[in-house]
Amino acid sequence: MSRNPQSRGICAFCKEEFSKGGMRKHLELCPKRAFSISKTIGTPTETLWHLRVEDAYVKDFWLDLEMRGSYTLSILDEYLRAIWLECCGHLSEFTIGGFGGTEIAISRKADSIFKTGLVLRHLYDYGTTSETDIRVLDSRIGAPLSKNPIFLMSRNLQPKLKCQECNQPAVWLCMECLIEGDTKGTLCEKHVEDHPHTEYGEPIEIVNSPRVGMCGYEGPAEPPY
Repeated sequence: MSRNPQSRGICAFCKEEFSKGGMRKHLELCPKRAFSISKTIGTPTETLWHLRVEDAYVKDFWLDLEMRGSYTLSILDEYLRAIWLECCGHLSEFTIGGFGGTEIAISRKADSIFKTGLVLRHLYDYGTTSETDIRVLDSRIGAPLSKNPIFLMSRNLQPKLKCQECNQPAVWLCMECLIEGDTKGTLCEKHVEDHPHTEYGEPIEIVNSPRVGMCGYEGPAEPPY
């Protein structure tokens, strides 16, 4: 049985494309990342944590983040909301073990909880829940790469979806098809024009987030900084 192609992403430093599995190794060796780090020499240092963030179920959505250890998990919560999740101001939490597991206080600093190999699960919205795994891959002692508490090192490319009508690239999602019909609800630019469903509003644009089609999420799925 053939395997589906592995999700791919873009390195923020060299702008090259790599597989999800290969990105970790690339970031360790990327000359442009090494050059960026070298330019920070002489500035105050702290522990910087390499986090692989991915949707708990749709593994094509993933991020590589470097987070400053002096900041709290509330900052990571805000970042995930901004880039992936925020729709209606729902509650959220970090746990070890998911629902029913050990809750980790959002006020905890990264340095007080992170260690290599740790996996946290972030839960957003207790009705239509988005579950995100945060795996601590590595750490380094150094100066941050920006003034912000989190630096986006790589991100998945938008997963390729096909129009339910013609198999051309899909860029819109019909919520009525998705919820009421037995279809994917994905539509191309041509077939969205005369699509008849409006019960759940107009079709929404498909953006690079695992929360598309959940609750009131409409994006924009852009990094907050």
